[in-house]
Amino acid sequence: MLVILVASVARVQLWELAPGSAEAVAPRMSFGEDASAYAARYQTDGEIMFVTALGSRLSLLDALAAWRDEDVNILTFEERFGTQTPSQQRESNARAMVSSKQIAEFVAFTRLGIESEFVYGEVVVDDVVCENTPDPSSACRLLAPGDVIVSFDGTPTPDLASLVEAISDKLPGEVVAIEVRREGSDTPKTLNIKLIEAPDEPSRTIVGIMPRDTRIVKTPFEVGIDTDAIGGPSAGLAFTLALIDELSKGSLTGNARVAVTGTIDADESVGAVGAIPQKAVAARDAGARIFLVPASQSADDIAQARRIGGSRMRVETVATLQDALDVLRGIGGDPLTDSTNLD
Repeated sequence: MLVILVASVARVQLWELAPGSAEAVAPRMSFGEDASAYAARYQTDGEIMFVTALGSRLSLLDALAAWRDEDVNILTFEERFGTQTPSQQRESNARAMVSSKQIAEFVAFTRLGIESEFVYGEVVVDDVVCENTPDPSSACRLLAPGDVIVSFDGTPTPDLASLVEAISDKLPGEVVAIEVRREGSDTPKTLNIKLIEAPDEPSRTIVGIMPRDTRIVKTPFEVGIDTDAIGGPSAGLAFTLALIDELSKGSLTGNARVAVTGTIDADESVGAVGAIPQKAVAARDAGARIFLVPASQSADDIAQARRIGGSRMRVETVATLQDALDVLRGIGGDPLTDSTNLD
């Protein structure tokens, strides 16, 4: 008993990747008081669910149990967090969730004919790009997450588009004066940074940063989606479909329970996410009739999801929002009307 007690409280440097939950989006949505002036809300017979996976740190006893569970993967610290600290990853996931909600609003409203637009924010460094042997004057060495790029070679850079334009005539290897405002400081400082080639596109010159998504969507009324402490961008497609369903006549899913995972971008493309097998288990156990996953997932991810779904849950791949709407139409969902505007 003493051994079991010690094993249950002794934390080890291992984390789980386990099935989480599949929860309906609609009950978590709220709309501003002025929403009725711009759009009507409609009852739906079906249910669109977003899906999560768990990633808690394990005790020794938990690790032994997880090792015997085929639905759970055990991750090392590096596999779980990469180069980030746990707090940095939590912050990054929280920002990604906010961003996914913003993009979902923009895409859904645009589809429904409700006026919406993105307002672009400052150029904030989310991460740096490092070569095998980073130059001492590279962004990899001189910049850090949270830094704001204020100007590039004397040209103000209030948003990412202005930075891209300013760098367009530069060559890899050039050293450029970049004005940076550090996180927590109001006073910019100038750094001389050596530009590099884009790793995936050698003909393109980059500073060597991964910019944070600082876009904010401007809409005629407020939308809220309560996700508690859940982070990450993987519910973007689910949020988009749920908003469209709520603000359009009929039911996109017919009377079916549909689980959805995948990021959404402003061009309506659906992006890959992690933990597909674990999310498939959560979706199946929640009674989903169909599980929509990104077409860009690996063949192994898709095969595992289909094996887990078996005869109880169909797994369909989608590359765009339109693909998702077509699949839902195929299971008895109502067609999407052009607009929910009251006029």
